[in-house]
Amino acid sequence: MWLTGTPSWSTRSAAGERRSSASRRAQVTSGCAAMVMDGILPAARAGRRTRGQAVRVEGGCVPPATGEAPWTGEARWTGCPARSGRRVARAGVPASRRDRREGRTACPRRAAPGAADGGPRAAEFTSAPKRLHYASERPTPSRAVRPVRTTSEASVNQSTPEQPADVVARLRATFRTGRTKPVAWRTGQLHRLRALLTERRDELAAALHADLGKSAVEANRTEIDFTVREIDHSLQNLTEWLRPESAPVPAHLGSDARAWTQYDPLGVVLVIAPWNYPAQLLLAPVAGALAAGNAVVAKPSELAPATSAALAKLLPEYLDTDAVAVVEGGVPETTALLAERFDHIFYTGNGTVGRVVMRAAAEHLTPVALELGGKSPAFVDRDVDLAVVADRLARGKFLNAGQTCVAPDYVLTDPATAAALEPELVRAVRELYGTEPKESGEYGRIVNERHFDRLSGLLGSGRVALGGDTDRTAKYIAPTVLADVDPGSPVMREEIFGPILPIVTVPDLDGAIGFINDRDKPLALYVFSESAGTRDRIAAETSSGGLGLGLPVAHLTVSDLPFGGVGESGMGSYHGRYSIETFSHRKAVLAKPLS
Repeated sequence: MWLTGTPSWSTRSAAGERRSSASRRAQVTSGCAAMVMDGILPAARAGRRTRGQAVRVEGGCVPPATGEAPWTGEARWTGCPARSGRRVARAGVPASRRDRREGRTACPRRAAPGAADGGPRAAEFTSAPKRLHYASERPTPSRAVRPVRTTSEASVNQSTPEQPADVVARLRATFRTGRTKPVAWRTGQLHRLRALLTERRDELAAALHADLGKSAVEANRTEIDFTVREIDHSLQNLTEWLRPESAPVPAHLGSDARAWTQYDPLGVVLVIAPWNYPAQLLLAPVAGALAAGNAVVAKPSELAPATSAALAKLLPEYLDTDAVAVVEGGVPETTALLAERFDHIFYTGNGTVGRVVMRAAAEHLTPVALELGGKSPAFVDRDVDLAVVADRLARGKFLNAGQTCVAPDYVLTDPATAAALEPELVRAVRELYGTEPKESGEYGRIVNERHFDRLSGLLGSGRVALGGDTDRTAKYIAPTVLADVDPGSPVMREEIFGPILPIVTVPDLDGAIGFINDRDKPLALYVFSESAGTRDRIAAETSSGGLGLGLPVAHLTVSDLPFGGVGESGMGSYHGRYSIETFSHRKAVLAKPLS
């Protein structure tokens, strides 16, 4: 397990004099000073500057390339003499190409006494950094850079891991300074998170392929670019969302009284992510928590180990690690985290663990958002274009090999429509993945053998109209359609969360509404009908987290819609401004002059 934090920086002059880390500022002259780190950064070829790397040259270690935010996202290398008068990139905000063209991150080439390349340069540091790890998994330091502990780390024993209580205490101390509250800090972190996603997309896509067999196209569309769009939407609207909202004041308080509400950050937030979309479902709520001005502990899923390791490595390279920490691990580590007091816990997963999270939160009266799941039905009415319906059902159901919380779990329709829908689903799946989906680069795999075995046990719940093929070694289950499914069969007793689509028949609309209402409230409900009356009845007479009319799954992509469940499918919501509401306290303010 990893607890990832900030690397240790210190500076030395040519004479070897150690500068005080308490000043958080070091004057470094290129070629005659060395930046020494904790053995984290890879060595680069001598003399070549690389973004985010320290480059060893004769006589010292040249800091990262001019104008680029260092790998921590915590310090900035301005690269310019203090007297130059040029603007530089703000800490945590990458320089744009236009900035570089206009010289905002480049130094004027004018000599200064005692400096051969333009005078003293400034490296500004915002905190006393730390590298945190468990000794059993401690990395081997790079031979090119020897680890040095700064004075500010004297109390930290590097051989002793930072415990969850210490992580939370450290982040809470940062929050209490007010550092995370300014809009500039929030947008800076969002920009850096966006940079992580765009600059390191290949690493993330490779990790997602290793964990779930996702193609690069699917990884980018459903995880990376999805989160980038969410960040862009927040950056565009954050100032407006945070603007105080006035409220009318009763006359008895006087005409000079004013009232309004304002959003206050909650504090330290815990985000626990699932394995099915392990990047998106960690980073999207983290982005919302940062936009709301919180410090965040991010817990990636241990069931997606490649993605967990990638995020544990990359997040500290880009974000402010005094305000954002990553904790890797399984049940023991998550249990230890839940024992701590957080100001909000955001959990995505199943109802069983959701209850554990809620019980732990109750000990501290901590509010929670539970993004769970359930059996999301798709009602198909008579006299609809079944070719279109089948195409949309197949795309929504078999995306990520069916491992999507809002995928259509089963189809509800009348017997005649069910018989006509079967061949259309066969056609639609073959158009998506060919006659051999196992050979398709666009079709994913089941996350592990345990889930493979569980899903394989559901295949006997009906007549196989399509698919049914399995390969345990490859964790492959073909896209499968089951017909003539009994409502009491195993496949209808639990959320499927895999590439199996049962078709259940009901006599009519009344039967469909009754069938839905007899079961737990689903995370999503989908209706394929040309009748406005049918759509209105289902909207009015059923309850679900979200309702899709004519299109499954896609409501998640609308940033101005809240995403969340109800009842057994969860509580709380997020995306867009709803993330601000979830991760903030809406404070009531009344002001009346004393004179």
